[in-house]
Amino acid sequence: MSMLGISMLSEIVNKDTHLGANEILNELRKKIKLSLKQTGDSNEQKDGFDMSICIIDIGSKELEFAGAYNPLYLIREKELNEIKADKMPVGIHLKEKDSFTSHRTTLQSGDSIYLFSDGFADQFGGKQGKKYKTIQLKNKLIELSEKPLNSQQELLDLEFETWKGELDQLDDVCIMGVRV
Repeated sequence: MSMLGISMLSEIVNKDTHLGANEILNELRKKIKLSLKQTGDSNEQKDGFDMSICIIDIGSKELEFAGAYNPLYLIREKELNEIKADKMPVGIHLKEKDSFTSHRTTLQSGDSIYLFSDGFADQFGGKQGKKYKTIQLKNKLIELSEKPLNSQQELLDLEFETWKGELDQLDDVCIMGVRV
């Protein structure tokens, strides 16, 4: 699915550079459904994936975001603002909306933006072998948000490995941070 999604995403954004974030996800969903022959029939595969996408206009400091299950965190002066994603994947979904939602906000110098997969928060570990959870990830990102990005990466890697301990890693882990 990853290879298919990356290939189609590249095709979409190279074909039309003026699409909005939600339009990119809409086109990608359409192509995935067509490629996998997904029509909504109960006997077919329900493959799809979660994804976040943002477009940043550096000159105007405008951010446009759309997400398929994965939100965006914007941290400004140690305060986290979550921009919610739509609760549907890129692919077929029973409660599918016509379009993904596009969110816009103006960025300020010093803002930190985070996009991520669910792998970190869903990882089992700690003293009781429980999930790390989203609230803990939010608090960790707030704590680290004013540090240089390379330090954040090292500290998040250490946090993850310490949490996971001897347990197996369950899923892919991806956290992307951008400082304005």
